[in-house]
Amino acid sequence: MNEHFEVATLGGGCFWCLEAAFLELRGVEKVVSGYAGGHVTNPTYRAVCTGTTGHAEVVQVTFDPSIISYADILQVFFTIHDPTTLNRQGADVGPQYRSVIYYHDATQQQTAEAVMQQVAASGVWSGRLVTQLEPLDHFYPAEDYHQDYYSNNPNQPYCQVVVAPKVAKVRKQFYTRLKK
Repeated sequence: MNEHFEVATLGGGCFWCLEAAFLELRGVEKVVSGYAGGHVTNPTYRAVCTGTTGHAEVVQVTFDPSIISYADILQVFFTIHDPTTLNRQGADVGPQYRSVIYYHDATQQQTAEAVMQQVAASGVWSGRLVTQLEPLDHFYPAEDYHQDYYSNNPNQPYCQVVVAPKVAKVRKQFYTRLKK
């Protein structure tokens, strides 16, 4: 992997949605679904789904900052999920679906704070942002069957009803940033 790549770790509901949306963008090298922010070592999907491990479903987005910036990644993030609903995205309810940015260094923290202020001031969302901003402690990749879930299961009902509209939104709002 190119040493100039950076990594963003984000939680905004089901990781299948975030993964599918970010994979559309030019400059995104890879996206890995996983878990962060909890108190259990090597959590499983089944355990995280109980809401008792403290983990959020997250994605790690590896990107080339010469093509897409961390701030741009965050702008997309705030477009594809509702950052005003605490511990829920649509029908997905529980602390594992919280809106959270796990920063990797002080620069990411400062950028995230600035973008969050811009989003809050923009009026795009009528409610108050509940997105948490925390340092990344550990990231645990999700089980293999969760990786590339949307591309491997496009006809699955959840993918058709929940994931596909988010991908379509990214394609519409960020069409100049899409992979060819």
